[in-house]
Amino acid sequence: MKNKTSGERFLTDMLKKIDKLPYINERNAFLLLTAMHVAGIIGLSFNESRALFQMLTPFNLIATAAILLHFEKEKNSKYLLFILITFLLGYGVEVIGVKTGVIFGEYTYGKTLGMKVLDVPLTIGINWIVLIYLTRGVAAKLTHSKVLIVLIASTLMVLLDLLIEPVAIRFDFWQWEQGIIPIKNYLGWFFLSCLIQAVGLKIFPLSNNRLYLRLLVLEFVFFAALNILMKAQTI
Repeated sequence: MKNKTSGERFLTDMLKKIDKLPYINERNAFLLLTAMHVAGIIGLSFNESRALFQMLTPFNLIATAAILLHFEKEKNSKYLLFILITFLLGYGVEVIGVKTGVIFGEYTYGKTLGMKVLDVPLTIGINWIVLIYLTRGVAAKLTHSKVLIVLIASTLMVLLDLLIEPVAIRFDFWQWEQGIIPIKNYLGWFFLSCLIQAVGLKIFPLSNNRLYLRLLVLEFVFFAALNILMKAQTI
């Protein structure tokens, strides 16, 4: 087994010190994440607060990623490489998708998700990290087969995207040409998810994070709630 580098030792020691603080634990982290998501549902539901909460969306994504990834127990160079590769693959393919329309269909990003580089918000890369990390964690609890982990995780990604799309359009995350979501968007999500999941399992096969399932359920509830409110014509 290789010895840790000085940088890895510093990171590990720093995180251990943070973890020793009495209020830094998975329970409190999940309560905070729940409060953030509930506030988002409420804030987006009223005309008076909607603009503010749309503006806060990128910060919510970044904070969610930071809280989730903090509780990964296996923080090492492979873990950091997994995070980097996931960001680059997800973000890079989104850039190609926006520029060509070949992968997902013709779409453009709005202002809600924050600063863009090459017409794609940087937070999209972070979003890919969070969703890939969550879905593979849940899938790995169901099976030890790497093939099945990839397929189950990618299916969960598509199911979540079915809920995300109407919300994304309503709150200007992104817009589709003529307002129609093409079938190849979901196919593109599935096959890109398969690619990233497969690469991720090669780089960083073992994960240990107790927030996986709870946060993924919370994401489904968040987008489902917004869909219900939208259909009820309250937002």
